[in-house]
Amino acid sequence: MAKQIAFTFDPRPALGGDDFLVAPSNAAAVQWVDRWPDWPGPVVVIVAPMGAGKTHLAHVFQAQTGAHMVGVDDLVQHRADGVLKNATALILENAEAFLAQGLDEELLHLYNLAKEDGVKILMTAERPPARWGTALKDLSSRLKTAPVAEIEAPDDALLTALIVKQFADRQLSVEQDVLTYMLARMDRSFAAVRTLIQAIDERALAQKRAITIPLVRQVFEAE
Repeated sequence: MAKQIAFTFDPRPALGGDDFLVAPSNAAAVQWVDRWPDWPGPVVVIVAPMGAGKTHLAHVFQAQTGAHMVGVDDLVQHRADGVLKNATALILENAEAFLAQGLDEELLHLYNLAKEDGVKILMTAERPPARWGTALKDLSSRLKTAPVAEIEAPDDALLTALIVKQFADRQLSVEQDVLTYMLARMDRSFAAVRTLIQAIDERALAQKRAITIPLVRQVFEAE
């Protein structure tokens, strides 16, 4: 790793050996995770576009709290009472999917029971609750009172830190000129970083070459 590349991001351990890097774009969401269980209500909603890191942060929350991941099938099969059993906290990813499956009533029941039991629910979504479109007024009014923390698109500094870290995880080094070249051409999301680093690593390994601008250019041209 080039010695002149230095960052001050706070790494947060998550599942799979990855680190979640705290930056201005995600600091508000991280603060709500850290405040658990001192939330004003039973639900906090993290809103971010696909690939911006909301799933990663949900895993950080799970690691810190022991929260149960609840999917649509879980709520259908076990209902609100079942998923709350022995739970300290819950995570509902892609919360709009529960409404798309007609689980409005069960979601309201889950909200009410969680409030009674003191269980907190972290929800993630691509849009804020006010835009989820449930026809159930009681559920809509409750969700609209939930704190919403938005994760913004990562800036250059955060993307660079992610790139450097993921190369380092693969025991690879990268120079500043390569980073600058990548940043000017890549999609600006966490998911894009993972995909790009994997493709570069595979090509460098196949060609037995160092990671240089010409090699990275080949990866972009192959997309």
